[in-house]
Amino acid sequence: MESPSNWKHVRDILIMPFTVTFIVPYLLYNSRDPFIPHSLTTKLIGWLIAVVGSALFVYTVFLFKTMGQGTLAPWEPTKKLIVEGPYRYCRNPMITGVFFMITGEGLMLFSTSILAWAVAFFIINTLYFIFVEERSMMQRFGSDYLKYKKHVPRWIPRLRPFKLLNS
Repeated sequence: MESPSNWKHVRDILIMPFTVTFIVPYLLYNSRDPFIPHSLTTKLIGWLIAVVGSALFVYTVFLFKTMGQGTLAPWEPTKKLIVEGPYRYCRNPMITGVFFMITGEGLMLFSTSILAWAVAFFIINTLYFIFVEERSMMQRFGSDYLKYKKHVPRWIPRLRPFKLLNS
């Protein structure tokens, strides 16, 4: 099985994460947002959260390409179940990374509208995972996914890494 081209990965990143982390926040940004204290501490915390989220996102995209042989887009999903790296601790580290990026952006820009977008993004993705993606994963990966889903939480990371045996 061949992994998708680099162009497909770039295309899918521009279509999805770039839109939710840059275009939507740009459209929502209001520089006169009075609810978040304008302080260097808030800005630095936001920067740190955004950097951690970006690193998590980049690493999970790398895993999708190298191990999963697919892209982050639902129209070209992974061909293999990924249970390595951060996927050993929670089922959705890529979306967690994007959520951190948006949250960090909201804090760096002192924007409650961007922080509200982060919450909406989280809720939308939770519903999508429950009603669409988890069913698709079950159809594609069967009992391996069922074991993985049983032992690895959707969002809150487990303390010990999960190891899928017999795969």
